[in-house]
Amino acid sequence: MRRRRENDNDADKQRVETPKSDSEQLSFCYSQKHVFVFCLAFRMVNSLLVQSYFNPDEHWQGPEVAHRIAFGYGHLTWEWKQGIRSYLHPMIFVPLYRLLALLRVDTPWLMMRAPRLLQSVFSAVGDLYLYKLSALLFSNRVAKWALANWFMFYCFSRTLSNSMETVLTLVSLYFWPCMRSSGKCSSVSRKWGLVMAALACAIRPTSAVTWLYVGLFELLKAHDRLKFVFLEVAPIGILVLGLTCLLDRFMYGTWILVPLNFLKFNFLSSGGDYYGTHKWHWYFTQGFTVMIFSHLPFCIAGIIYSKQWKFAGLLAWVLGFYSVLGHKEFRFVLPVLPIALMFSGYSLAMIEDPGSPEYKGKVSSKKHTKCPPKMKAAVVFLLATNIPMALYMSLVHQRGPEDVMHHLGKEALHGKVKSILFLTPCHATPYYSMLHHNLPMQFLDCTPSSEEKGVPDESDRFMMDPKNKN
Repeated sequence: MRRRRENDNDADKQRVETPKSDSEQLSFCYSQKHVFVFCLAFRMVNSLLVQSYFNPDEHWQGPEVAHRIAFGYGHLTWEWKQGIRSYLHPMIFVPLYRLLALLRVDTPWLMMRAPRLLQSVFSAVGDLYLYKLSALLFSNRVAKWALANWFMFYCFSRTLSNSMETVLTLVSLYFWPCMRSSGKCSSVSRKWGLVMAALACAIRPTSAVTWLYVGLFELLKAHDRLKFVFLEVAPIGILVLGLTCLLDRFMYGTWILVPLNFLKFNFLSSGGDYYGTHKWHWYFTQGFTVMIFSHLPFCIAGIIYSKQWKFAGLLAWVLGFYSVLGHKEFRFVLPVLPIALMFSGYSLAMIEDPGSPEYKGKVSSKKHTKCPPKMKAAVVFLLATNIPMALYMSLVHQRGPEDVMHHLGKEALHGKVKSILFLTPCHATPYYSMLHHNLPMQFLDCTPSSEEKGVPDESDRFMMDPKNKN
């Protein structure tokens, strides 16, 4: 019995390393290079099709700060004055801007598209590791269905720090021994997982929510617990934190501990509630439900039948934790959306292989030359619901802010604009990073008041009474 189980494990391992594709006729799926090239091409086209405005942080907390560093002008929001943001994420875009300036191709169109094109490269890496993780846990048949979702199309190629956090989360989860089915993984692999997790926390301190779950799971399962804590977690965490602090010390001009300031504002003082709150059940009834969309029934079925309770628990833990906080946004739970899609892929693989009633991620003994009718129906259903949603949200919904800035950028290039005043809700458009011209600009301020809560800011006062703005 033990020998048979070992042989099965060896066969599974060999299939992950050198998978075959006779029954599926998708040879590119079984080459990591081909998968990455496909993902890269897809994400680059994806980034060009995303022409709408989603969240102010996409521009104001990344490219805008990088533009200020690279070109000497750009606006720093109140978060940077209070030291609750690290310069680590914006620094990713600084070499890109300087390269565009060096080549003298920093045109309005490229200044608008280049940051997302760069992010699309990182997003393709995230797609690759989602594929590899799905193949490792289940099979290539599951992996090939885990990459498509309207919200990933809409959000993953944007320059949000949450997008980079998602990439690092996917890469890190692939390396953690406790999250694998077999649990067999070298200490070197675990160290890579720790490095990626530490970088994710450096970019988004709230990523610690994910790694608290994974880290405790590894601590309970590992036989070398002291080594894990004192020779891996502590040194890697201190190294990444130290390098990040040095970068912030150089950029801020003073010593500052961003994660601590971030914790104080968002958790201890509930500063994020200033920008709105939702009911505790919002992620379950609206937020995450909208993100996963028509994949939801497939995801639920995949969780039940796959019995991968570790990842199901991670999904529930993250959604549950963020549900406790008052301020909620779609992008906060983006890092766990690919996990839900992986379960959806498992469910689709079950439908594709009806010869195996209890699908375990293994290739069925029966070869199916034709796609089952249920599979065709499922694919048509997912495509018919996700493609229109992705294209509408990316090309139509709220595209005005970016179109306006692109137009103003071209007008400024020809000297037709001398100054700009935005009488809109604050941060309703991109700023210097897209205009790319050092003109006097002003917008309505919405800095959170450190005094009495509920006091309207300049933006709120203007929206309530535009004629008598003070």
